[in-house]
Amino acid sequence: MKPFSVNIPETVITDLKNRIQNTRWPGEPDGSGWQFGTSEKYLKELAAYWINNYDWKKQEAQLNQYPQYMTEIDGFPIHFQLIKGKGSNPKPLILTHGWPDSYYRFHRIIPLLTEGEQSFDLVIPSIPGFGFSGKTSTNSEAVAGLWKKLMTEVLGYKKFYAAGGDVGMGVTKALASKYPDVVEAVHFTDLGYPMGQEDPNTMSDEEKQFAGFVQQWWYSEGAYAMVHATKPQSLAYGLNDSPVALAAWILSFGNAGAPPELIEAAFGGRDALLTNIMIYWVTETIASSTRMYKADAIAQWGGAQPLQKTQVPAGVAVFPREAQFPREWAERFVNVVHYKKMDAGGHFAALEVPEAFAGELRSFFYSIK
Repeated sequence: MKPFSVNIPETVITDLKNRIQNTRWPGEPDGSGWQFGTSEKYLKELAAYWINNYDWKKQEAQLNQYPQYMTEIDGFPIHFQLIKGKGSNPKPLILTHGWPDSYYRFHRIIPLLTEGEQSFDLVIPSIPGFGFSGKTSTNSEAVAGLWKKLMTEVLGYKKFYAAGGDVGMGVTKALASKYPDVVEAVHFTDLGYPMGQEDPNTMSDEEKQFAGFVQQWWYSEGAYAMVHATKPQSLAYGLNDSPVALAAWILSFGNAGAPPELIEAAFGGRDALLTNIMIYWVTETIASSTRMYKADAIAQWGGAQPLQKTQVPAGVAVFPREAQFPREWAERFVNVVHYKKMDAGGHFAALEVPEAFAGELRSFFYSIK
C-alpha cells in the first residue's frame, strides 16, 4: 500500500478547455430535445459551465479529503479509498461502483457510514480499467478475486461485507458465490436482467412482466451496452479525444429522456456530474472501462460456468427509478433475506438519496448476526 493523492497537471486542464472550445457541433433537429440522444442545447450550456464555472482544483481537493492508496494485486494496479469507522467495532465493507460512474459514486455516503456506533471501515476501490486503477480491464469474476485479496491479504480482514450495483453488482455477486467463507453478507440495488434464455415455465407472472419491461428498455435504451460488448475500441477514439463526446455518451445513459435537472440530480448535482466525467478524462480510461463489457461478454459466451447461487445472506433494495425486478428474480441468484422497495432514488442512489441509501446499508448489515 502506498498513499495516493489526485494531482492533475494544469496542462491537462488547459488542453481540456481548448478541446471544448474547439468542438465541432453536429447540430440537431429543431425541437428534438433528447429524442435522438443527448440534447445539443443542453450540452452547449454544460460545456460553457465546464469552461467558465467548474473548478477542478476545488473538486480535486474534495477527492483528496479521504485517505487513498495504490497497491498491486496479480499484476493489476488498484486504487482505493480506505476510511476507518469511528465506532467501537466497525464492520469492513467494500463498495463497488459501476459504469458510467466511478469510485466517486459513494462520496456522499462516506460520512454517513463511518460515524456513530454502527459504523463501517469503508473500502472503495476503482475497478481495473476505471479511473486511477489504470487501463487494464478484466471481467467481473476476476475483479471479485482481486477484491478478495485486497480485503484479506492487503488489508488483513478475516471476513467482510460487500455491496454494489450495475457493474458492481456482478462483482459483488461473484464475491458471494466464489468466496462464501470470507464474505459475511452482500447487498444489491439490481441483480441483472432476463436475456431471453430463461425457461418461461419457471418464471412467475411478476418475472414475466419484468422481462417484458427489460426487452422494451433494451431496444430503446440498451445500444450503449451492445456497443461496449462488441465494438468498444471503435467507440473509444472519439470519447478519448473529445470531452464533449465523452460527456454526451455518459449523459445519454445517465437518465435517457429525462430533463437536465433530473440527469444532474442523478449524479448529485452539476459539479458532481462533471467530476465523474473528469475522472474518466484525466485518466484516459473511458476506453478501458468499456472494454470490461467485452471481457464479461467473452466470459459469458465463451463457455464459462455460470456462478452458483450463493447462500451468503443478501439484502436487496429496489429504487423507484431503477428497473423494478421482483423478489423471485433476485432469489434465482442470491439468498435473499431482506427485500425492500425504496421511496425515492434511482440507478445512482448513493448520489441521489445518500441518507436513504446509507440507512438501508446500515440497517441490513447490522441485522446480520
